[in-house]
Amino acid sequence: MSATAGQAQSERSLAERLGFKPGQVVQEFGYDDDVDEQLRRSIAAVTGNELVDEDYPDVVDAALLWWRADEEDDLTDVLVDVSATIEGGGSILVLTPKAGREGHVSPNDVSEAATTAGLSQTSAVSAGPDWSGTRLVLPKR
Repeated sequence: MSATAGQAQSERSLAERLGFKPGQVVQEFGYDDDVDEQLRRSIAAVTGNELVDEDYPDVVDAALLWWRADEEDDLTDVLVDVSATIEGGGSILVLTPKAGREGHVSPNDVSEAATTAGLSQTSAVSAGPDWSGTRLVLPKR
């Protein structure tokens, strides 16, 4: 296996571990210059689609939300808005800076916001060297 093929397999494995699947359309919210580009490439490699931005006009299968402690909006409100763009049964991966990093958000804060927004938390994962992920699922409509 070539180094490039090995890297592609590694990237696919990360996104697959986070619950992304081939063919999904994933909408990204909260993009900034601090996001994990390797994770973004990994998701695109697994789904076969580039991530779509906040202005995407159609429904999607999943969302990626980069969230930091200094965000001006309320996380619950953002989760409600994000979930409105996702087909029933879809998921949201909330990514927050890991403990000790600037912008860290307590996992309890994410869990409380998710519950208030009507979402269920399924897992918490390491999503790279600087980010922790919380996978949330929407109820089937």
